[in-house]
This record gives sequence, C-alpha cells and structure tokens, in this order.
Amino acid sequence: QIFLFLLFGSLLEKAGAGNYFIKLAFGLLGHMRGGPAKAAVVASAMSGLYSGSSISNVVTTGTFTIPLMKRTGFSAEKAGAVEVASSTNGQLTPPVMGAAAFLITEFVGISYPELMMNAVLPAAISYIALVYIVHLEAMKLGLEGLKRPPSHITLIQKLIGVLFGFLAMSALAVAVYYGLGWVKTAFPGMTIWAGSGLFLVAYIILVGIAAKRPDLEVDDPNAPMLVLPKPGEVALTGLHFILPIVILLWCILVERLSPALSAFWATMAMTFVVVTQHALKSAFRGAPYLVEDIRQGLVDFWDGMIAGSRNMIAIAVATGVAGIIIGTVSLTGLHQVIGEFIEYLSGGNLIVMLLLVAVMSLILGMGLPTTANYIVVSSLMAPVIVAVGAQSGLVVPLVAVHLFVFYFGILADDTPPVGLAAFAAAAISGGDPIKTGIQGFTYDIRTALLPFLFIFNTELLLIDVGPLKAIFVAIVATAAMMLFAAATQGFWLVKSRIWETVALLLIAFTLFRPGFWLDYVQPPYDEKTGIEAVELAAKQPEGGLMRLVIQGPDFDHADKTVKTTLMADLGAPGDGTKRMEQAGLLVVPEGDVAKLEEPIAGTPFFTRLQMFDFYADKPVQILRAEMPADRMPKEIFYIPAVLLLGLVWWAQRRRRVMPVAKAQAA
Repeated sequence: QIFLFLLFGSLLEKAGAGNYFIKLAFGLLGHMRGGPAKAAVVASAMSGLYSGSSISNVVTTGTFTIPLMKRTGFSAEKAGAVEVASSTNGQLTPPVMGAAAFLITEFVGISYPELMMNAVLPAAISYIALVYIVHLEAMKLGLEGLKRPPSHITLIQKLIGVLFGFLAMSALAVAVYYGLGWVKTAFPGMTIWAGSGLFLVAYIILVGIAAKRPDLEVDDPNAPMLVLPKPGEVALTGLHFILPIVILLWCILVERLSPALSAFWATMAMTFVVVTQHALKSAFRGAPYLVEDIRQGLVDFWDGMIAGSRNMIAIAVATGVAGIIIGTVSLTGLHQVIGEFIEYLSGGNLIVMLLLVAVMSLILGMGLPTTANYIVVSSLMAPVIVAVGAQSGLVVPLVAVHLFVFYFGILADDTPPVGLAAFAAAAISGGDPIKTGIQGFTYDIRTALLPFLFIFNTELLLIDVGPLKAIFVAIVATAAMMLFAAATQGFWLVKSRIWETVALLLIAFTLFRPGFWLDYVQPPYDEKTGIEAVELAAKQPEGGLMRLVIQGPDFDHADKTVKTTLMADLGAPGDGTKRMEQAGLLVVPEGDVAKLEEPIAGTPFFTRLQMFDFYADKPVQILRAEMPADRMPKEIFYIPAVLLLGLVWWAQRRRRVMPVAKAQAA
C-alpha cells in the first residue's frame, strides 16, 4: 500500500499538479507581505498531501519558491529555512503523512480514518502558525507583496466572490457526499461502475473548463515575476487534478475501504487523468494533435511509474534495514535498557523524560526517510514513554505517544548537523546549510511544542471531542499557536519587550493547557483504596474505564518497590472482581488489600505488568483508584489570559501609534 500511495503522488506530480499548486498558492498569497514565502508554505502543504519525503518536497517546490523569496528580500538562509520548515511539516499532514500513516494505524491498532482525525488539527495549526511567522518576518524586514494583475473589481464584488466561493465549495461537498450516497442506495449492485460514471462526467466537464484557458507553463525560477497569476484563472486550469484526491478521501473516510484499496482506486483514476488529459483538451480546442497528445500522456504515465518506483527503492531499503533494527531490539531487549537509562537520567521527572525522548528521536531520525524514520523511533522510543510515563502517572492514548516520537523524528530533517532537507534547500538558495538548518529549526519550534501539548491535552488530537467542541478547540489552539509564534519571533504588533514576550508565552500556554492551572486549584482525581476500587468497578457503566495505580516488588530488584498507572476497560456489567478479570486483572481481595495475581498470557496487561514480581513476599496490589473529580470548567482560566493579552496589545499599540503621531505633528 505504501508503493500505491507513492505511485499516486508521482503520477499527480507528472500530470502537472505540482506546478498547479505552486501557481495557485502564488496567485492567492503573492500580493501579501512576504507573499512568496507564504505561497511556499501553502504549496508545500499541498505537496505534502501526497509527497512521501520532505527532501523531495523541498526540491520540487523549493526550486521555484526559494529564488522568489530571495528576490523579495529574504536572505538565502531564511528563504531556505521557510521551505525546509514547510516541507518537513508536509510529512505530518494527512492523508499520506510520508507513507507512515499506514504503519501508525497497524502499530497503534486504530482505524485509518481515526488517525486522520487525530492528526489533522495539529498539522493545520502548525501550518497556520508558519504562515504567521513568515508574516512577522516580512514585517520586521519591511517587505511588500508582489504586484497583482490589474483588476477593476470593487470590494463588494470581492466579498460576494468570497461568499460565492464558500457556498460553491459547500454545495460541491454536499453534492459529493449525498450524490455518491444516493448512488450506493440506487445501484447497490454496481456502485463502482456508477461512481466511475460520475467521475467520468465530472472529469470531462472540468477538463472542458480547463481547455478554455491556456495550459500552465513551468516558469523559470530565476526569471523575475513581474505580475502575479490570477488565482481564479489558475484554479480553473487544474480542477480535474482534485478528482483523484476526492476519490482517495471518499474511499477512506466514507466507504471505509482499506488504505491499499483506496490508494488503488485513486491511482487508477490518476492514471486515467494522466493518459487522457492532453488528448481531451485538444479535442475540446479542436486542435489536430490528438495522436501526439496521447503519446505525451503515455510518456507522462511512464515517467510517473519510473519516479514512483525509484522513490520506493529508497523506502524499501530503509524499511528493510529498520526491520532488522526492530528485530534486534526485540531479541536483545534494547528498548528496556534505553528505558531504564532515560528513567535514570530523568530522575522520575516526567517533563525531563519527554525532553530526553524528544532529543533521542531527533538523533535516531537523522538521515532516514519518513517511513523508516517512524519505524525506528516508534520501536525504540514509544515503549519508553508508555512504561516510564505510566510509572509517573502519565496514561495517554497510544496514538498520542506514537505521534510524539514521529514528530521529533521528522524534525531531524532540518536539524543540524545532518538535516538533509536543509542541505537540499541550501543547494538551491546558495546559503549555508548549517545556518539554514538552525533557522529552519527555530521556525519549527512551534511544531516541536505541539507533541508536548497533545501528550497532556489530548483534545488537540480530537479524542473524545464532539463537533462543536472540536471547532472551539481548533480556534483556541490556533490563536495560542500564533501567539507562541509571535513570542518566539520577539515581534507582535511591534518589537516585543522582555515582559511582553514572557506574557505571550504564558498566555499561549494557558490557552493550550488550562488544566495545568486547574490542577493547582482543585485536584484532578478523587482517590479510592484498592478494595474500594473493586466495589466501584461494579457500579461503572458498560465499557467504562477505571484509572488504577498498581504497586508491588520490582522483578529485577527484589528490595525495590515500583508502581505504574493503567486504564482498565471494565467491559460488560457484573460484580467488581469479574469486571476486573474482564479487563485483564486477576484480583484477590484479602482484608483491606486488593492483591493481584500474575496476568494470563495474551491478556491486555500481561506485558505491561512484567516489571512486577508476583511471587515475592510482598504482594502486588491495586494501591488506589483515581476517579475523575467534580471540578469547575478549566476554560475559566481563559479569562485572565485574555485580559493579559489585552494589556500586551494596549502596550504594543501605543508604541506602534506614537511614531505616526509624532510624524504627523512634525
């Protein structure tokens, strides 16, 4: 399935989608401050939808965007760093995620649509923050946007156009969802053929629209861009490129097909587009080059097959080597040694442990392609967070742990001294690769912050969050990340003073994790004894979860007592002991102690509890149950954060307005 996604991306690129996305991004954003840099971010985000490598993303989009950024005032290092930061983030963006998404679902044990939902918000707010960082850099440098094409459209007409575009996209989404849903109902025995017919009709219509306009030319990146392309005209030349992506997302998210089968249908659709688009355009234009156009389509298809195969060779070799590493780690127990080493260095401090894991993931990810990168860091570092974190009371969904190590593994692409993406960008910009990597990592600090945040606040991964709450979380998290970006850049409305930078960091932290302050005001859990935990288990709803702290003698050190925290899935209703057994815990109540026997092989906690010596003199027991406490809403702490933000805004606005007032007075 990895090869199918790589092939899909290669065919999409050979069809001209890469040039289409770049020109569309420039048409939409090129007129703004630092427009080429903002366009580079958006173009790389679009390329990240199908790209399997941050380095190839840099080379593909950076060839065009980096020279333009330099001509508008960015230094060679900053131009390369913007491209590096946006390209590495492309590997964290659904649906492909550098072809690692499918491995994450297998390792974590969740469905592919669930992973898409978990990964989409962090990726989106990271890109929005990067666009904002570029804006701040442009303001500091006093840059202006590129010249827009002449237009006689009034402001009202622009607003109407934006509204019409929004309504048109909404109508298209409704038509796709309910239209294909109707096809499934009306033609239950021939859904694929009916869907293919709809695809063919939509494809012919969109190619007909594109044929009325000249094909997009690949510009010389070193030639001056005097006038920006019109975004509306550019958009209409490549709408047919969107159809295979729609098919991919539809198959995955609506039809719930396997990733491999979804990629197969999307690749088949993309193959049809690559082979036929030139001939179909010529037919609409009445041009007599039909045979030559068919030949060109076949050449594009052949080149796409070659490019996809070449990309797969590197990933296959790296994945094979990574598999050897995993086998070695499993047989030798190296991950346990690393876990003990990190536990020793951290001294039991949770934040220090996560920082050490982050640094180790950066080191392990250096020089590896995305897929192999994930395999290595997840096999070595994810078990460390699970085991050591549980001993410190950190119990989070496994997907949060794997995304944590994956994020830092990917950031190795712009981290010196290796930083392959930084070297690729420096080769284009002519800048220093080490300085480019350092600058790129400073831009990516916002991305490095995200894993720490969603480890402690899983709402950012949209876990157990309803639609309205998801919208609220997205708005607050985006605002927080933009404020964090302003703090790290030392510039908001004007250059920030030290107290303003500290205040912005404090505000951003509060918006991201208001529960941190609430924990100081009200404890998060009501603690119950082990015996009480067994009694409470009987009263929990079906499928309820109970947070338990287990304590007992260490298997490796008989004189040492260890403890860990776990979440027990209690399953169907019944008495407490029975429900604990359903969860995988064999409880034997003795007086006021809830003793535990060794879990049976194959049960959920057989591996997790191997750290305990169940045959020592001291018993392994349920020390306590931690039941969620009834507390005030954590969002109450947004109020002081907003008030502090108002103070910073007032202070900076005064400094921004005063020079203007003095100039007018003079």
